Amino acid sequence: MNKLDSAERARILHLLCEGNSIRAITRLTGVSKITVSKLLIDAGKACMAFHDANVRQVEAKRIQVDEIWSFTYAKQKNVAKAKAAPAQAGDTWTWTALDADSKMIVSYFVGGRDGECAMWFMDDLRSRLANRVQLTSDGHRAYLEAVEGAFGGDVDYAQLVKIYGSSPESARGRYSPAECTGARKERVEGSPDPAHISTSYVERSNLTIRMHMRRFTRLTNGFSKKVENHAYAVALHMMYYNFVRTHSKLRMSPAMAAGVSDRLWEVSDIVALVVAQEAEKVTKVRGPYKKRGAEISN
Repeated sequence: MNKLDSAERARILHLLCEGNSIRAITRLTGVSKITVSKLLIDAGKACMAFHDANVRQVEAKRIQVDEIWSFTYAKQKNVAKAKAAPAQAGDTWTWTALDADSKMIVSYFVGGRDGECAMWFMDDLRSRLANRVQLTSDGHRAYLEAVEGAFGGDVDYAQLVKIYGSSPESARGRYSPAECTGARKERVEGSPDPAHISTSYVERSNLTIRMHMRRFTRLTNGFSKKVENHAYAVALHMMYYNFVRTHSKLRMSPAMAAGVSDRLWEVSDIVALVVAQEAEKVTKVRGPYKKRGAEISN
């Protein structure tokens, strides 16, 4: 991968961000799978570090949170009989928190769907906000304790609890989710505005995730084999979505709308993060050295 120039790296990352699989990119570019995977890992690490350091003090009014399902190596029901399944095989959930006004994904977390993961996710979200917000989630009970632990009473929190029933398609055994037959709004903390108790924007964001990451596409063999690589792919997508991709209605990137960035990024800017990360690694490996009796630091 070190032989790839910046333009080729940008091309590969752009293909990844637009929903192409690693095998498809290999066919399109002639670059090996190992090289594409290595670039994905390096880019994911760089994007994680940038998001963690720079998406802070976000001034938002309404935050919507949700979880999107995927799986690693094998579906949960098949893990027991899968050959050489890794420790974290099975269901993998990506938690996202979206600003309803700027459409920016302020926080994300890859893990399970239990209470501990909910706490990690909510603690991270709280650390990135600059002010009190109205928060809306679905009826997942893990949110109740997690929101209380992270925000205390400093939040206007409500749940949109959806009611599901069987659809005619699912009754015939076809691949189809249950039909939503209704929803009720439940105030949990503070004074949330009933007109803005909604998860519509974050659920639409889930569709964008499935369209832009092959690992989330249902009924394919593009699923992640390692949960670490899954997390790196998510980090790359979030960077692309927040900073590079122009939102069709906002006519700017979500990061610009949220005031986190003053310009529209290009994929080459993500490559620059990777290059800077590589340079930092080289500096750490070489470390300080002495020349003619004087200590010089790289």
